[in-house]
Amino acid sequence: MRTKLFITSTLLIFFLVNTSYGQSFVFRVLASKGANQVKKAQSGETIPLKTGATLMSGDELIAASGAYIGLMHKSGRTIEVRNPGVTKITDLETKLAKNQSSVANKYAQFVMNKMSDDDGASSNYRRNMKATGAVERATSSAALKVMLPSSVDILNPEAIIRWDGAEEVSDASYVVSIKNIFDEEIYSAETTDTSMSINFEDDQLANERLVILNVKVKDNDELKSGDYGIKRMSSDDAASINENLEALKSDLSGDSPLNNLIFASFYEENNLILDAMTQYEKALIASPDVEDFKTLYDDFLIKNGLK
Repeated sequence: MRTKLFITSTLLIFFLVNTSYGQSFVFRVLASKGANQVKKAQSGETIPLKTGATLMSGDELIAASGAYIGLMHKSGRTIEVRNPGVTKITDLETKLAKNQSSVANKYAQFVMNKMSDDDGASSNYRRNMKATGAVERATSSAALKVMLPSSVDILNPEAIIRWDGAEEVSDASYVVSIKNIFDEEIYSAETTDTSMSINFEDDQLANERLVILNVKVKDNDELKSGDYGIKRMSSDDAASINENLEALKSDLSGDSPLNNLIFASFYEENNLILDAMTQYEKALIASPDVEDFKTLYDDFLIKNGLK
């Protein structure tokens, strides 16, 4: 009798364990701002929502006032929750098309691998920062440091350039200057910010394959950066990258901070550091108060020797 009872109990435990493991997650949390919670369908328990957590079909999100929740679907597509209150995971599923793209999923997983563990420290990505592929940053005694490698390829026409501000001058104005290979200035723009968006298809730049960029404090030649080479990729060099990029674009609908992060991972994998930085910058412009995005961007900059 005891033997039969033992076997029955063992089989029941085995069944429950396998049932639990067989339940695949529906969403994974990429970012969470605010005191958000999730009510777990399996236990009925309400727990704090953490970056990296998995959500099942019957779960319910409880978003705080002013919340931002970024989710990655198991297919690789992303969705955001900004409205406070209860949102059912099943309702979010219906908003997404049944797209099982392996392309989007691949790069969404890259983002997920970089995000925080439960203890708030990025896992393999952060541990491997100093061990993998850091780019060569321009090394000089220049007063201003631009967050760029000393030379960099760029695929897209739009780039957001960022630099460290001059601590010596309050309310400084900066001049971004671009020269051609003959040392002729072909572009100049002024800003009081420490970043600038540049379109390399502007009339002054469109015909230039290689340009040299530097930044200085206006009317102060002592406070300036070194020179940074930026090279537009040729159509032949970009052909294979563009093919994969178009496949990724077709899987990601709309413009969102989460999609910016996925594109950033794509560009980083293809060693297009400036294109990746531009996508991180766009994510932060759209959601400047999401700390998970700032942490991810900082990790990227540190890994690539830019910060």
